[in-house]
Amino acid sequence: MPTTQLKPTLFGYGLTTKAIAKKLGGGCTFFDDTVKEAFKDDEGNHILPSALFDPDKSQLEVTTPSLKPNHPLIKKAKNLLSEYDYFADIMPFSIWISGTNGKTTTTQMLTHLLTKRGAVSGGNIGTPLADLDTDAPIWVLESSSFALHHTRTASPNIYLLLPITPDHLDWHETLQQYAADKLRPLLTMKEGELALVPKGLSLPKTNAYVVEYDSNEMLAEYFRLDPSALRFKAAFLQDALLALAVTRVLFDEADYALMNAFVLDAHRQEEFKDAQKRLWVNDSKATNLDATIQALKGYADKHIHLILGGDDKGVDLTPLFEAMTSLSLTLYTIGANNAKLLTLAEQYAIKAFSCNTLSKAVEHIDKVLTPSDVALLSPAAASLDQFTSYKHRGEMFRDLVKCLKK
Repeated sequence: MPTTQLKPTLFGYGLTTKAIAKKLGGGCTFFDDTVKEAFKDDEGNHILPSALFDPDKSQLEVTTPSLKPNHPLIKKAKNLLSEYDYFADIMPFSIWISGTNGKTTTTQMLTHLLTKRGAVSGGNIGTPLADLDTDAPIWVLESSSFALHHTRTASPNIYLLLPITPDHLDWHETLQQYAADKLRPLLTMKEGELALVPKGLSLPKTNAYVVEYDSNEMLAEYFRLDPSALRFKAAFLQDALLALAVTRVLFDEADYALMNAFVLDAHRQEEFKDAQKRLWVNDSKATNLDATIQALKGYADKHIHLILGGDDKGVDLTPLFEAMTSLSLTLYTIGANNAKLLTLAEQYAIKAFSCNTLSKAVEHIDKVLTPSDVALLSPAAASLDQFTSYKHRGEMFRDLVKCLKK
């Protein structure tokens, strides 16, 4: 019997599992850590405390991606599937996209290029698989390392892996396990299916046709693409090239005009000018060091006034500071790791000002910014130490700049 005809036990009362229950018409059983007393929701689902789960009374379990491998529910489960596994039997031609940074943008770019072919996108990008049209010819799925870790049977027809750097190590525990989960789709791919992955990773044995890339130049040459025809730069240029590589493989086309019409999300290297026509860049979504390094590369031809800081979750920031040493750059530190950043700046002989708050950083930069410089908010850290989200941080940055006088 196809798995989608079985009503599973659902772990975690969240977006992914609620969508599955709704698709099945309700009447499902959930187990969730936040529930203290059992209750029944409007869809007729039973929501119970996690401690009440009995594996002997469950034929099939589907987990929300965020549950860690050592979670008691995961360890108790005898018939565990990921969201991807559950829908494997009815999944159309699928392209999975993962990586530390850029997977959302690349998913959006590729969907933008393939919409005329009937493609839809989902996964970690915000739409659960249960809400996707199974009659669509192509699914483009942003795939988190959490979802990939729990996936054992589902498999992409094309897999794009963007560069990976240390991330979510509180979940995966080691960089090796993080990388292994990112490479997990290769284990189930078939002969002739394409996996496009960064060079230098320890690849598992696979039947897929693997292309390893190490530069935009290599991508351009291999897939017959012209980077100069694209308006994007730095990491976004590579995202665009990867998206175009797929359309080249599938349909032997590279629509540069359509690609250039793609609009990046807010808070991703979002350029705007103040009343004095000076350039400011809102890159608040850069919540880890690799995203900030990529942003710095995009403005390496200017003097950069960099606003950095927040909750870095204990990540080693030395690669970021090493990248700064070759640039013309002044640092303005904010947030919970303010003192840590100042210590590193002194160690790497980088001029830095302790600002603590975003408003003070903008005020300081306003006094020295010239029309040939760039002011860049690219924090390399989460925002919850001082803001409700990276969006809140980015919106406040824009508002502060908007209020600057001529």
